[in-house]
Amino acid sequence: MNAPRSAVPNRENSTSSRGCEKPFGNGHDPSLSPVSMPNGKLFTAEMGNSQRVKSLPGISTSDGDLDERIEQYRQTATEVRRDIVEMVYAAQSGHPGGSLSAVEYLLWLYNEELNVDPENPDDPDRDRLVYSKGHACPVLYALLDRYDFVDVDPNEEFRRLGGALPGHSSPKVPGVEFPSGSLGQGLSYANGQSMGADFDDRDYDVYAILGDGETQEGNIWEAAMSAGEKGLDVVAIVDRNKKQNDLPVAETMEIDPLDEKFEAFGWDVWEVDGHDFESIAAAFEEINETDGPRLLIANTVKGHPIDFMEAQPNGYHAGALTDDEFETALEELGFDPATVEVTTK
Repeated sequence: MNAPRSAVPNRENSTSSRGCEKPFGNGHDPSLSPVSMPNGKLFTAEMGNSQRVKSLPGISTSDGDLDERIEQYRQTATEVRRDIVEMVYAAQSGHPGGSLSAVEYLLWLYNEELNVDPENPDDPDRDRLVYSKGHACPVLYALLDRYDFVDVDPNEEFRRLGGALPGHSSPKVPGVEFPSGSLGQGLSYANGQSMGADFDDRDYDVYAILGDGETQEGNIWEAAMSAGEKGLDVVAIVDRNKKQNDLPVAETMEIDPLDEKFEAFGWDVWEVDGHDFESIAAAFEEINETDGPRLLIANTVKGHPIDFMEAQPNGYHAGALTDDEFETALEELGFDPATVEVTTK
């Protein structure tokens, strides 16, 4: 007789070469059924502040306590959004909506979590950021430019024939780990990077950034099952902006309950307001104390905070900004269009 669908077979505990015991299901009792595993954790700004600051070679984190750092990150987030809008307008093509939704959690990673060095971007001990939603690369390029990984003008090189910054993020760009384009593959790649750390006895961390529409791909769930079964040290962030190429995600293929699906494969799950630094900080305080596969669901708004982008059914997934849209976007971000000079191709 077949086992009930809720049954989870027993597995022996495995030990990472980095010295971390990894029981099946990331610490869950293997006798528990998937439906009885703990629910995801919802963090709000009132639930505490992280005091963990990771020193990053080559990247200067803000001085001061967490509140002071977060205030600076908020200011930087607005500047990064301006850079995204300028880049897409200059290229007259690109994917602004999903770039704008990813700003806060990526800023947090680069300033508080990632051990990376723009002077040595291929350091074998660097942390790995696997940016699977690579079509939304303007935000990634804006950060790599800000932190001196690239020495070109993104407004002149993004999506240009022969340019240094292709329309989907590529390892040809310093600081980019993963060749994107076809969605659904980044989590498998992140799993491989985590296994490689064990094989090579290295102590780097692995992060994967996924779009929520991307989780409709079957490869994501093969990777989720594999990471849970092997207890891999991977932190995945799903940008839950609820919109994709043409329509809202739920109208294309419903993916909820996303937290319960990952938990069924043995992942620990956190859920936050993806535009709120305090919530992100509180979640990472626990994520950093947890081993095995971990998922952060970042609830975001596609096109945030630009009204005409947010209002579109696909959150302005892709397209060429008109002159009027460019000026409106800058004004909504608090910048005077008259002070911004951008040449379109």
